[in-house]
Amino acid sequence: MEKVVLAYSGGLDTSVAIRWIKEKYNMEVITLTVDVGANDRDLNSIRERALQIGAVDAIVRDVKEDFVKYFIWPGLQAGALYEGEYPLATAFARPLIAWNLVQVAREKGAQAVAHGCTGKGNDQVRFDVSVSVLAPELKIIAPVREWRMTRDAEIEYAHQNNIPLQDVSKKKYSVDQNLWGRSVEAGILEDPWVEAPEDAYEWTAGPESQPSTPQYLEIEFDRGIPVALDGQRLDGVSLITKLNEIAGQHGVGRIDHLENRLVGIKSREIYEAPAAVVLHKAHGWIEDMTLTKESARFKAKVAAEYADMVYNGQWFSPLNQDLAAYVASNQRYVSGTVRVKLFRGQVYKAGSRSPKSLYNFALATYDKGDQYNHDAAIGFINIFGLSLRNQSQIQLIGSTQDEMLSLAAPEELDKEK
Repeated sequence: MEKVVLAYSGGLDTSVAIRWIKEKYNMEVITLTVDVGANDRDLNSIRERALQIGAVDAIVRDVKEDFVKYFIWPGLQAGALYEGEYPLATAFARPLIAWNLVQVAREKGAQAVAHGCTGKGNDQVRFDVSVSVLAPELKIIAPVREWRMTRDAEIEYAHQNNIPLQDVSKKKYSVDQNLWGRSVEAGILEDPWVEAPEDAYEWTAGPESQPSTPQYLEIEFDRGIPVALDGQRLDGVSLITKLNEIAGQHGVGRIDHLENRLVGIKSREIYEAPAAVVLHKAHGWIEDMTLTKESARFKAKVAAEYADMVYNGQWFSPLNQDLAAYVASNQRYVSGTVRVKLFRGQVYKAGSRSPKSLYNFALATYDKGDQYNHDAAIGFINIFGLSLRNQSQIQLIGSTQDEMLSLAAPEELDKEK
């Protein structure tokens, strides 16, 4: 009998999928649960549930360290925020899960892999494209995309087939979470006019329960990667976990984003990403000190391209390799420490320093010790304004005040025609 490896979360969709795949495709189902830091899950219970439903094997892999090293930190170095807001937590996790699906499929001699994505989301693209690049010989099965059952129909199917489920009746939202962030959608959140209720949030404190005094933290970076918190060197998983807890207590990390999905629709997403929000802010402030003006401005373009690439499921692409090479070079001198202040849901800069800082006090100060050559400014201004003076003398001579002030007004230009 052929085998399929199913990315198994333990939720309703993938639990029903175990039985459904066996019935429709007559395949043995091996489940793979990949731990990317979703603290809401009891992995042992999930494994036992998979076996109870009918999986011939249930595998659990802890990949949190790989997640940080190969996905989160490179994304932070790149400054990757989709549409300037979303830290890409789910988008980063999908190619890593796909990589592990392919590995297990080959180890177990499986002919296919499967996932629980719907037909209108981004994740189906991320899984399908990643698997097709890594292992084009594997068949891809997407039960939820095929069966098109409603949620109620899925629950009824589970009851009819004695599939053990967690209490799904209390779930108001669709939630995905990992070490880098928590994504919440569906239910009342689908109306963008409705304020997200407090029960949509779990990681961040609401305004009424946030501390009344600010908290200061010092975050040290080495080549764009956070390495210490308040002087204590921490591994990536520990640093993110600790920062999620601290920043979350101050309400930092709430994102309400009406985003443009890859499949062509707009979707209202609620995100919680305390550590990601703080680290992106702090990382940007170190870049302000250490990147030249030209490098910083080009880096912003690369960041947008990088974020789109990740969001669109193109992790295993030559473009990723090219962008990664640029980012690694760009981050060579992005080292130093940022002091941040957390207060009432916001992150403020309270200080920054770097051994590679391009901020030169002697050039910047207006006080004693000023080494800036003020006389040189006269020649600089003369050359800088040369082309404008030349144009004015040739094309604008004789213009009235009204004509000069309305140069940028299209209607005035039309009158000239």
